[in-house]
Amino acid sequence: MKKVDFDEYTKNYNNLLSESTSFFSEDEAYFARYKINIVKQQIKFEPNKILEFGCGIGRNLRFLREAFPDSEIVGSDVSEQSLLIAAKENPGNRFFTEGAEKEGREVFDLIFVAGVFHHISPIQRPAVLQLLLSRIRSGGSILIFEHNPYNPVTRRIVNNCPYDEDAVLLPPHELTSLLENGGFSVQGREFALFFPPKLKLLLPIEKYLGWLPLGGQYWVEAKRK
Repeated sequence: MKKVDFDEYTKNYNNLLSESTSFFSEDEAYFARYKINIVKQQIKFEPNKILEFGCGIGRNLRFLREAFPDSEIVGSDVSEQSLLIAAKENPGNRFFTEGAEKEGREVFDLIFVAGVFHHISPIQRPAVLQLLLSRIRSGGSILIFEHNPYNPVTRRIVNNCPYDEDAVLLPPHELTSLLENGGFSVQGREFALFFPPKLKLLLPIEKYLGWLPLGGQYWVEAKRK
């Protein structure tokens, strides 16, 4: 399977995402805002330092800044071209390239990961989690969002998206097992993104549906053991 080079998609990433998800929401920022709202609700402390691992072009970072205005926010990615855009759009944050010489030397109170692990080959996932474990302070948290492979609409989006060509979706139990075996203690896991925002009258009941494996995505929260 060909590995996706995200440097090739930096100029039209937003357009490709919009084309893939416009049936659900025409607001390109909806998904980023949605995830960060969950992070804010789940994290019961004020993190001093936050890392978004695999931040891409920085779509989530301004919402992290709004949710945690007093935190130092750092973004990392393997795509240098993506980081250039992220830095331009988010001048108050720091960035570094994954794989650079100094990677892993910093530690964080909170690590946020959204839609990254399905781009990591299954054989490499345990090693990546070990890297992330080494970056979390004692008592710190990691919150990972992933596509729900049980949702047929999600699978259709992934199959038709050019930058998901190398995607290998992982079900919630697999991610939970990887975390538990990798030195983390899982604190919570729920499904999310059930209704489009145009069905705003139904949105308040989403918080009661986290057990239902029909959401477009799911999240797992864990701490260091």
